[in-house]
Amino acid sequence: MAKTIPTAPGRSYLAIPGPSVMPDAVLRAMHRAAPNIYAGELVEMMPGLVADLKRVARTDHHVAMYIGNGHAAWEASLANVIQPGDRVFVPATGRFGHGWGETARLLGAEVEVIDFGKQSPMDMNPIAEALRADTDHRIKAILAVHVDTSSSVLNDIPALRRTLDEVGHPALLMADCIASLACDRFEMDAWGVDVMVAGCQKGLMVPPGMAFVYFNDKAAAARARLPRVSWYWDWAPRANPQEFFQYHAGTAPTHHLYGLRCALDMIHAEGIEEVWARHTTLARAIWAACEAWSTEGDFALNIADRDNRSTAVTALRLQSPDATRLRDWVEGELGLTLGIGLGMAPPGDEAWHGFFRLGHMGHVNGQMIMGMLGGIEAGMRALDIAHGPGALDAAAEALAQG
Repeated sequence: MAKTIPTAPGRSYLAIPGPSVMPDAVLRAMHRAAPNIYAGELVEMMPGLVADLKRVARTDHHVAMYIGNGHAAWEASLANVIQPGDRVFVPATGRFGHGWGETARLLGAEVEVIDFGKQSPMDMNPIAEALRADTDHRIKAILAVHVDTSSSVLNDIPALRRTLDEVGHPALLMADCIASLACDRFEMDAWGVDVMVAGCQKGLMVPPGMAFVYFNDKAAAARARLPRVSWYWDWAPRANPQEFFQYHAGTAPTHHLYGLRCALDMIHAEGIEEVWARHTTLARAIWAACEAWSTEGDFALNIADRDNRSTAVTALRLQSPDATRLRDWVEGELGLTLGIGLGMAPPGDEAWHGFFRLGHMGHVNGQMIMGMLGGIEAGMRALDIAHGPGALDAAAEALAQG
C-alpha cells in the first residue's frame, strides 16, 4: 500500500485540459454586482471586446458569441451552413472529431468520416482522394479539429487548406479550436479557414459558459443561401448587432463578459506571439520529462512525434489501472488534479484506467509546470510505478534553454 502524506492546506492545482486555471484578475473582474444591460459600461465595451476576440484568432472577419460550451459552438456553426441532406466530411483524430460529426448527423447531415485513429494526425492523401471522388461537390463542409483534446494530436490546418485548393473543392473549411485558441498557433485568415469554433474556458482563461463562432464572407454567403436558420443560432445578428441584446439573443452573460475583457487584456499585454512561445516552452519541458519517464516501464506519450503534439494538452499512457491510481494519489495527497483519459477506451473498459492527460493551457508558467511534474514523479514513486530517471532534470534543462 502506498505511503500517504498529510495534504497541505495550500492552493490546489487543476492541471486538466479545461476548464483551465482562472487568473485571480479574471475572477476579481467578475466579482461585482449585476450591471445595467441597457446602457453604460457593459454596452460600451462590446465593440472593443469583439475587436480583441478577432485579434486572438488573427482574423478581420466576423465573430458571434453564444452562451454555451464547445458543443454549443459546434451546433451553432453547423446550423448556419448546412441543411438536412447536405454532406459533411470529418477527418477524425480523436473523440472530438467524431463528436462534431455526430452533431452534424443529428442536424440531418450525411456524415462521411475518415478515422485516423487516436495517435496520428490527419493524412492529406486519403483526404485528397475523398475530395476528388466528390465530383458533384455534395460535401459542403470539412469539420477539422485543430487540437483534439482527447488524443492531444495537433493537426495541420494550413495543409488541409492547400489540399482543398489543389483539388479545387469548394467545401467550407471549418476548424475546431476549442483546445487550441490562444495556446497553439492559429491564424484564421492566413490559413484560409472559413469557420472556426472556440470556447472561453481553456486558452481564454474564463470560467465555462461562452462559446464563439468565427466566420468569413464565404461562410456568410453559405448562411445566406439557406432557406432558414433558427432565431437563436443565427450568427448574422450576433455578429452585426443593431442593439446590445442581439450580441447574445437576449440577456447577456454579464459577468463572463467582464472576465473575458480582463483575460483579453492579459493576452494582448503579453502579445499573442509571446503567448504561443510560452506554451511551446512549457510543453517542451513536459515532453522532456515524459520522454525520460518513458525509458523504463509502460509510461508513454500518446503522440510519438513532437511535431504532431499540441502545446496545450498532453495525453499519456500507463498500464491499467496505474493511470487512475496515479491520478487519485496526486489529487488526494498533493492537491494536484490530472485529466482523465477521455475517449481513449470504451466506457466500462478496464483499459480506460491506463490513460491520463495533462492540461497546460492558458494561465500557466514554469514553476507551475515544474510543480506538476514533481507531483507526478512523487506519485509514481509512492505507487511503485516503473518509470525512467532524470525527468525533472530534463524538464529544468528545457526551461533553462527557453
